[in-house]
Amino acid sequence: MTPAQFQSRIKKGTVPPATLLLGPEAYERRRIKTALLATFPEGSVTVHDLSEVTVAEILDDARALSLFASERLIWIVNAELALPRGRAAAASDDDNDGDSPAASGDAAPLVSYLKDPTPGVTLVFEANRYDFEGEDKRKQDRVRKFYAAIPDVVELHKYSVQDARAEAESLVRTAGFRMDPAALDLLIEALGADIARVAVEVEKLSLYAGNRVIGVDDITQLVPDARATTIFALVNALGRRDRARSLAILDTLTREGEYLPLALAFLSSQFRMALVAREAGLKGAGQIQSHFSKLGIPMWGSRAEQVYQTVSKFTQPQMERAIKLIYKADKGLRDARPDDRIVMETFITELVS
Repeated sequence: MTPAQFQSRIKKGTVPPATLLLGPEAYERRRIKTALLATFPEGSVTVHDLSEVTVAEILDDARALSLFASERLIWIVNAELALPRGRAAAASDDDNDGDSPAASGDAAPLVSYLKDPTPGVTLVFEANRYDFEGEDKRKQDRVRKFYAAIPDVVELHKYSVQDARAEAESLVRTAGFRMDPAALDLLIEALGADIARVAVEVEKLSLYAGNRVIGVDDITQLVPDARATTIFALVNALGRRDRARSLAILDTLTREGEYLPLALAFLSSQFRMALVAREAGLKGAGQIQSHFSKLGIPMWGSRAEQVYQTVSKFTQPQMERAIKLIYKADKGLRDARPDDRIVMETFITELVS
């Protein structure tokens, strides 16, 4: 079930007796919690932490009748901690293979409770430690298996870059201020498309904006971690072959104590993407964005425009030379006692000469 589908059920008043929120996306989890809290009267909400109590104790609480509220919400955090550990975990996995998951072991009380849940009581188990891919996937599968008695599972996937930008646009409109598209791209990029952090920053920017349009400089000055995005400005300037602007940005990076090898890493990515775009015969930022997205490489409008600028300003031999110069500069930065600024200034001068 998606977060949107679950929120629709909340609005219709058809919330199941037990729900498992599975996944790391904090923004959607917070929205679900806010929507649920609005449907329960004050004083009818209880929060339990499975680092402090057991599932059986929580279910005893759920079965207890309240003198003050006919409907109750019981929100359970750290749901992963209910899983058996060590030998018990291995035995539980072996016992459940091929059978109904969660039918034995520590999950048995939950299975029994859900056969006859207490009317008016809603249980929400929050399991947010593990992601849906990579090394976390196996651990998350164990969580899902343990709570398999709960048929209603809301999967909280992290936002893609494109979805994060679309949601950020909606948040800006709702907040009632204006933001330059490039500034919005920069905000998403600076915060790694973490929509929960984006939402917090949009709220703060709305208080600062007033009647003015929020621009790139505002993001760089006001948003935590956005200072590092000065590196992207250097990438952009070099992509335009603007030596004066590139050297000025390098001066800013040096004064702010930025890690210059990081700038080289971004530059390497920029020129390699531009070389791929050139060899594929891509015309325009739209084609570049589409091409890399199909390859599974996240790309948004401003980034595609940067790559296109590099393609239009550098010939293929120049791009190949740029990659060699990046390698040379990277090697120079790794010398025993390098002067990072001189290495980078030499690199910029040679690149745009």
